[in-house]
Amino acid sequence: MTKEKMASYLWGLPEQFAAILPQGVQLPPSYKREYRHILVSGLGGSAIGGDVLRTYAQTQAAIPVVVNRDYDLPAFIGDQSLVLVVSYSGNTEETLGAYRQAREKGATLIVVTSGGKLADWARDDNVAVVIIPGGLSPRAATGYLFTPLALILQDLGIMKGAEEDIKEVIEVLQAMRQAIGPDTPWEGNTARQIARDLKGRLPLIWGSTGHSEIAALRWKTQINENAKCPVFYNLFPELNHNEIVGFEVPEEILSYIVVVMLRDPEDHIQVKKRMDISKQIIQDKVAKIVEVDSQGQGFLARFYSLAYLGDYVSFYLAEEYGINPTPVASIDFLKSELNR
Repeated sequence: MTKEKMASYLWGLPEQFAAILPQGVQLPPSYKREYRHILVSGLGGSAIGGDVLRTYAQTQAAIPVVVNRDYDLPAFIGDQSLVLVVSYSGNTEETLGAYRQAREKGATLIVVTSGGKLADWARDDNVAVVIIPGGLSPRAATGYLFTPLALILQDLGIMKGAEEDIKEVIEVLQAMRQAIGPDTPWEGNTARQIARDLKGRLPLIWGSTGHSEIAALRWKTQINENAKCPVFYNLFPELNHNEIVGFEVPEEILSYIVVVMLRDPEDHIQVKKRMDISKQIIQDKVAKIVEVDSQGQGFLARFYSLAYLGDYVSFYLAEEYGINPTPVASIDFLKSELNR
């Protein structure tokens, strides 16, 4: 697979949302009842949609949404639980194990997948399944993976306005790709400029809890998988109670760190102050500090604007290193060893 494959995935992200939105989600009447909580179970790119849903739901849902990244489910899962099982391939072994446990515990299940064993099991068990287009790398299919989750909660009456929020996402990302896409040269391309800042450095992504936290995680995982290099992330205000102290020694390592600070207008006023003060503390100790502002009005648009920029940064950083961003050889090797 060539780097052009990943380039096409990134350019086509807005169309993923646009493809799922008209289909909607209409669940059988038996699903429309009260639940104590919602759990999204998935791994990797299939779990990011659950993280976005968790933070998005905090703005209006009356019940909690939690994310599970394991073979086993929490002990609280039972017959009053709604479990959304998400696997892009439908064959993720941890997610298949979680599906079995959810069935055993009597939870209500909904599956989101492109096919595989998970789709087969869901049909055999008469479980509602949302089939999404396949053929992409899971990390590049976030539009396909997240949109059904938001529409499920809207159809169940747990949240409102998901369709309108997703429409804004499409508009914001379509505008952004004209500015940061591969046809825009370095001089006017923020994503290319940040990638060049990160080359030969150790990226550290800082976000804020409840707002840009999953965008910071997304930057980390995309740089890991696309640019094949280490990157770390942390969140305000927690990092001000520990990590901020760790910028004294060793100086030779600190001099290689570039801090990317993700900012959102809805950040708590004290978090905004913490960001400014933290910048003062580290500015003479690290290689560079890069500040990024979210775009859009609604939560989803602001989140995806930060995430989309990070996606392109990871792609251009792979280019800077002369690396094909699409393959993930280490993950493929790991899976093959597990299957021996």
